[in-house]
Amino acid sequence: MIPPDQDFAARVRGSFGRQQAMALLGAQMTEVQPGMTEIVLPFREALTQQHGFVHAGIITAIADSACGYAALSLMPPDVGVLTIEFKVNLLNPAAGERFVARGRVVKPGRTIMVCTGEVVAERADGARQTVALIQATMMVVRDRPAVAD
Repeated sequence: MIPPDQDFAARVRGSFGRQQAMALLGAQMTEVQPGMTEIVLPFREALTQQHGFVHAGIITAIADSACGYAALSLMPPDVGVLTIEFKVNLLNPAAGERFVARGRVVKPGRTIMVCTGEVVAERADGARQTVALIQATMMVVRDRPAVAD
């Protein structure tokens, strides 16, 4: 996939930096490639549910953002994306030291983009386990400055 914006990585990272929800969670964008992004979330007790696992809503949030930014990486300047639908399968309890969400564009399009993603829990002993899979649909937004990136 070839991004139409040569500065796609800087634009994606800049947009991520303005996303207060990810800042509140403590998530960081660690990789940006054409059609793929990676977001890492360190474990924090404040993000857990009653059993001590990171809450499914938090896991879903980083997966959705990874997919959305993967889609944005393929957009020209002044064009944005918004999530219009997703499905998440929670495969295992979200237990680990950090959680890595990777989003990938499966089907780029002029109006709709289909993405897939995975969230992997990484444990202190080096073990890794997939905790969630997502399939997401992104709407391409043009001519709306508030959604330009």
